[in-house]
Amino acid sequence: MPLVKQAMDLVILVMIGAIFGSVIISWLRMIQVRVPYGSPLVRAIEGTADLMLRPIRERLPMAGGGLDFSPMVAIMILYILRSVIIRL
Repeated sequence: MPLVKQAMDLVILVMIGAIFGSVIISWLRMIQVRVPYGSPLVRAIEGTADLMLRPIRERLPMAGGGLDFSPMVAIMILYILRSVIIRL
């Protein structure tokens, strides 16, 4: 795989990891585990995930009960993009 493809694949995998991390952090906060907002690691994870999630959240309405499906949509988009890049 050429270097550009590898770099793009790595970026996509980092984005997917950040989205999963952001979801886990939000679950921890929901069950009232203290997750420090000012932590550089937490800020990096949430900031990276927000790059992908914010535009989706603006277009996708919240489901009943306050469910946020934007992480699922973002991960599906990233996996489709990844498969397209790998096949090039």
